[in-house]
Amino acid sequence: MPNLTNSSVAIIGLGLIGGSIARALKIRVPGITLFASDINQDNLDLAVSEGVIDKTGDLKECVEDADIIILALPPLLVAEIIPLLPNLVNEHAVITDVASVKNVINEALNTTPKDFQSRFVLGHPIAGSEKSGYHAASESLFLDRNIILTPSKEVLSSSVAKVNELWRLLGANILGLNLERHDSILAATSHLPHLLAYSLVDVLVEQNKGGDIFRYAAGGFADFSRLASSNPIMWADIFISNAVKTEQILDTYIHKLLEFKELIKAENRSELMSKFSTAKISRDNFIENLYKSNEANENHMRTISYSVEPSKKIEGSIKVPGDKSISHRGIIFGSIADGVTEINGFLEGEDTLKTLAAFQEMGVTIIGPDNGKVIIYGVGVNGLRQPRVALYMGNSGTAMRLVAGVLAGQKFESQLSGDESLSKRPMKRIVNPLCEFGAEIKMAPGGNPPLHINGAKLNGKHYDMEVASAQVKSCLLIAGIYATGKTSITESIPSRDHTERMLKAFAYPVTRDDESGKISIEGGGNLVGTKIDIPADISSAAFFMVAAAISQSGEIKLRDVGINPTRTGILSLLNLMGVDIEISNRREIGGEPVADITVRSSNIKAITVPMELVPLAIDEFPVFCVAAACAEGTTILRGAEELRVKESDRIESMALGLRNLGISVRTFSDGMEIEGGVIRGGEVDSYSDHRVAMAFAVSSVRANDKVLIKNCANVGTSFPGFVSLAASIGLNILEI
Repeated sequence: MPNLTNSSVAIIGLGLIGGSIARALKIRVPGITLFASDINQDNLDLAVSEGVIDKTGDLKECVEDADIIILALPPLLVAEIIPLLPNLVNEHAVITDVASVKNVINEALNTTPKDFQSRFVLGHPIAGSEKSGYHAASESLFLDRNIILTPSKEVLSSSVAKVNELWRLLGANILGLNLERHDSILAATSHLPHLLAYSLVDVLVEQNKGGDIFRYAAGGFADFSRLASSNPIMWADIFISNAVKTEQILDTYIHKLLEFKELIKAENRSELMSKFSTAKISRDNFIENLYKSNEANENHMRTISYSVEPSKKIEGSIKVPGDKSISHRGIIFGSIADGVTEINGFLEGEDTLKTLAAFQEMGVTIIGPDNGKVIIYGVGVNGLRQPRVALYMGNSGTAMRLVAGVLAGQKFESQLSGDESLSKRPMKRIVNPLCEFGAEIKMAPGGNPPLHINGAKLNGKHYDMEVASAQVKSCLLIAGIYATGKTSITESIPSRDHTERMLKAFAYPVTRDDESGKISIEGGGNLVGTKIDIPADISSAAFFMVAAAISQSGEIKLRDVGINPTRTGILSLLNLMGVDIEISNRREIGGEPVADITVRSSNIKAITVPMELVPLAIDEFPVFCVAAACAEGTTILRGAEELRVKESDRIESMALGLRNLGISVRTFSDGMEIEGGVIRGGEVDSYSDHRVAMAFAVSSVRANDKVLIKNCANVGTSFPGFVSLAASIGLNILEI
């Protein structure tokens, strides 16, 4: 766990950014010693007179004894200095920069010794001003601003953690980004606007040499041209450093300007209004979201409905997004592991991104996600930092329950909150056993979120699971890492075992006695960063399995689907119903069994669901209910009371929707009885439950008329891109 108290920090370049870092560190870090070097002696003298800088000197004098070196210079100067540093800095020093272009710096860095590279953390604060120089510096410049770190995989996690902690102490939010994407994004969002501001002023100067034109300029000109007051030396360096990326975005912009020129020339008022309106809406949304919390943004989420016409044929070969359960666990274990973890196939849904954001807030540097790739610089089991705000889990019960297991054994206080739906879900099932382990947790009245957790010393013990629940089991196993002694759990019916498998992948021993169902873990160990490949989510694949099975004509191939035996209940249920399923290309990826699954149109028979399959298909029952509605006979499901405490009461949600579509349904406290029949068109409510929404979208395949599904915005929590993928295999689905 990094601690900057009594550290020495050298700041090379004492302008706006370097000076602001110095001012803030002097206030926020007890006992810190600050060295500074700058070509402007007035900057140094002023900083020393204010008591901000303790020592000044040349580059060598400043860096030789420093624990952290910050290169607060334009990119070309940073690139010039880097080759000099390996022979000047001590062998433990961590080095970082603040430049807004990374490729030119990375090229210089690649010429240095590997040991030096492993301690250099590329960084960029998204903060600044058109003003420059130390006199413009402010200790609050970085409060609630984003800092982007772009380290390579070869950089030590300990070095990344130290730079993360430095920015965290300055009140910043730390994000991670791939180096190439960083330079492309900054070329568009920062470099291009500055170039336009400079060019606008140049145009007006050329138009009126005497300067009279500025006398008549309005506030809009002042707002737009503000960036042209920025430091010209620094920005000339930036454009040269990022010439390729800037040229690319500039070409796009020029093409757009020429389009507008032609529209103006043609006096095409309607098209101009349309383009201006689109730009206004996008900009207004950006500003609105910029100043809102995640929670506020989600509370104002726009209403989305699905309009789905009957489908004639379902066919195709597709790959659904990565497994959500495994994605959650990959972030959690990668964050508390020692070293670097690389995840491929990560599900970029809202639920998993909440887990990722929670660990970023606790001091973990995470690069991505970028097309399913995530790199995590783990801080170790005891390296998490106290969150500065409540950790908002959105709609994700999995995230809240698993993260609660991590937080229960920390040495700090924390709070877990969620959206309206999550705030109604029961948490006693994890809180009660955690408190038996010694945790100190307070819930809202009724045993619901938010959870207020006062980190405490945990003691391992045995716990008998009352209900088969992978979330409860995983929460307790994670807490067991922080507990003294052995933690053991007995489950009467096996639940999904992703946690046990992944702990082993991170070199943390877990034992299971198959005869007794007892799972054990010793506390006090360490996890080791690793590479995780996440298979396609069988829960997401299930929607398309059922779509093909109930279609009048269809065959669909689902590639690279995880077939963990604790998750294949839906395959067993569909087999029992007589669905034509072929499983091929079986293999193992990252410790998880994977296969391709082909499903064909079938004559489906009703079944009574075997009790032992209930926990193995708990998330797939909404779409299973659609299959039952299309089956010959009456399907009976019992022992599934867990469905009543999901994102919605899924027993009632599915029953009400199916009745609206003409299907006879009888409900019980722990299940339902569905009589197969003819699905009419009609309107149903998903009650903001993503799986219910997608299940009713699938029901349209056999409907006689259009199905309208309300409140579908939360589909993005588990299955981003559902509508486009569903349309690609034949669903006539529109988002409205």
